[in-house]
Amino acid sequence: MNININESWKPYLQEEFDKPYYQSLINFVKQEYKTHICYPVASAIFAAFDHCEFQDLKVVIIGQDPYHGLNQANGLCFSVHDGIQHPPSLINIFKEIETDLGYTYPKSGNLEAWAKQGVLLLNASLTVRAHQAGSHQNRGWETFTDAVIKKVSENKQDVVFLLWGGFAKKKASLIDKSKHQILTSGHPSPLSANRGYWFGNKHFSKTNELLLAKDFQEINWKLN
Repeated sequence: MNININESWKPYLQEEFDKPYYQSLINFVKQEYKTHICYPVASAIFAAFDHCEFQDLKVVIIGQDPYHGLNQANGLCFSVHDGIQHPPSLINIFKEIETDLGYTYPKSGNLEAWAKQGVLLLNASLTVRAHQAGSHQNRGWETFTDAVIKKVSENKQDVVFLLWGGFAKKKASLIDKSKHQILTSGHPSPLSANRGYWFGNKHFSKTNELLLAKDFQEINWKLN
């Protein structure tokens, strides 16, 4: 099992790779993948970094856990493989884009096109055991992904962070608010969205407004 990360990130994360917690984490992950079905496939564990190189990063979206159902997780938060039924949170993300930007609801739930435009789709935990939500939490992934957020905050300028739900909002303490923009709302899950905490946040148009104000190219959120 080969676990590696995109070269553009290595200068910023090498010190994390050398820490004892990270070595312990990777040993745990390797053992889990040997003895259980885990998601995403090993080659996609660092897909968020592979599809969004450090120099291109403009937006960060933070999720919690990879999907733990068959063939769902592809290494990008909220994203699923082509041809896979859209999970409830992703449905609500697309519904908000429909009303915010007027785009038609997409067939594919694969968000790779966003990542390639500079959207880091980062889960707090990068792996999970099949059908066991949260099974790889508190093993070191959160330490690593918190370090990723800090490194982005320290080494980039004018990144837009989208923090959806209570878990993601806690990450605000890792971000230098004098250098970056933070947009918060409820989580797109049905529980939150149906209570009125998600729909109408207009985070997709607002993100583009913030990017254009800093002379960055806006994100094309349209997937069709």
